[in-house]
Amino acid sequence: MSKYTKEEIVNSVPQKGFFGHPKGLFTLFFTEFWERFSYYGMRAILLYYMYYEISKGGLGLDETVALAIMSIYGSLVYMSGIIGGWLADRLLGTSRAVFYGGILIMLGHIALAIPGTLSMFFVSMVLIVLGTGLLKPNVSSVVGDIYAEKDDRRDAGFSIFYMGINMGGFLAPLIVGEVGMKYSFHLGFAIAAVGMFLGLVIFIVTKKKNLGLAGTTVANPLSSTERKKVFTSFLIAAAVIGILLAITIPMGYLTITTFISLVGILGILIPTVYFIVMYRSPKTTEVERSRILAYIPLFIASVMFWAIQEQGATILANYADKRTQLEFAGITISPAWFQSLNPLFIIILAPVFAWLWVKLGKRQPSIPQKFSLGLLFAGLSFLVILLPAYFGGADSLVNPLWLVLSYFIVVLGELCLSPVGLSATTKLAPAAFSAQTMSLWFLSNAAAQAINAQIVKFYSPETEMQYFGVIGGAAIALGILLFLVAPIIQKYMKGVR
Repeated sequence: MSKYTKEEIVNSVPQKGFFGHPKGLFTLFFTEFWERFSYYGMRAILLYYMYYEISKGGLGLDETVALAIMSIYGSLVYMSGIIGGWLADRLLGTSRAVFYGGILIMLGHIALAIPGTLSMFFVSMVLIVLGTGLLKPNVSSVVGDIYAEKDDRRDAGFSIFYMGINMGGFLAPLIVGEVGMKYSFHLGFAIAAVGMFLGLVIFIVTKKKNLGLAGTTVANPLSSTERKKVFTSFLIAAAVIGILLAITIPMGYLTITTFISLVGILGILIPTVYFIVMYRSPKTTEVERSRILAYIPLFIASVMFWAIQEQGATILANYADKRTQLEFAGITISPAWFQSLNPLFIIILAPVFAWLWVKLGKRQPSIPQKFSLGLLFAGLSFLVILLPAYFGGADSLVNPLWLVLSYFIVVLGELCLSPVGLSATTKLAPAAFSAQTMSLWFLSNAAAQAINAQIVKFYSPETEMQYFGVIGGAAIALGILLFLVAPIIQKYMKGVR
């Protein structure tokens, strides 16, 4: 496959045509809109599908087990981004990775839409995990490709792209959540499958005209000798895993509990190994090594942030179902609707933040300072949600406005950290590891949810004050520390701001 320079790739993309941004942003915006619609729609009802009784259309799993599986599933979704990033960098290119990932995601939702056993549920999870690993990091990498390195529109472009993600995330719980909770979980999953299909259609029809060369090159292609070694290693690894599963599952060694523990270890181990490999690679320059060192504290801050934010689909989703007054202002609220709050607030506030960063220009907070603000808001969102138990006890149902306020506060933090983190990743990534570094960014979410799978067992209505207080307080403390060391981190970023 031909190798093009960054300048040639940018020049091949029409630079005006979507709110003053490159035309390719339209394709990527709506591809990711429908992918996120399918993902967040499925996620809005997945926890309830797992722990609702079989007579109510669910799988009848234990509630704590369902919470842990939900976190592990989320962790694996983002962990698989390493595989997707590697395949894009070495074999497929980001554009083809996005396409193949979308197909796997659609098939996973179709599998969920077919009433079946617990085995069918796990098959669907495997398909969605692998598909999201291919699509999610690589579509974000293509966004970085359509902008020149010093284009001041980049951060604003990522904010607009991020708004597209959240438009899909806003509509999905309202539509899929309503259908899934009121009529049939499987019908809800079918709607999610249709959403991914629409995303694939938009991507295929518009990519040639709007994206030009973006996503078509392989950053660090495998040689013919390397290909043989890789495919041989893959077949051997697949065979070994198959044999281990065939032995450990019947003997009772590999259970849901041990699998959760294993993913927890991998959630920390994989990013650690990845940082070491990129830092020591001969393809990484001295400037890039310095930037990798600067990226480490940002990664740790991101893990802490997502450990709180992602509990919106686990602990807070359970809180909405079990602890919240769902008869409010004359209407009956579906517990799935609360998961529309986070993307709704982002849709409202993302343009404000995008405008603010452009308006401030060189006077805006540095990347580490924005991350510290994100942690402070995340911590506050958990301190807010412990107040109802403090004032009313653990037995009374909570006014839904407390949940609304908690989601609102964490969104303020998300807009300081998440789109900025996406943009910073494209700037700080070593050239030979561009897509893989984006996968590393998503590994912060994987690590967070792997940790969450271990700690959800400590949550109960009786312990919720301690649970929210300890985690929220830790986030605030880390945010303050990050703000204090921000100037040091900035020096290691070697000109990136």
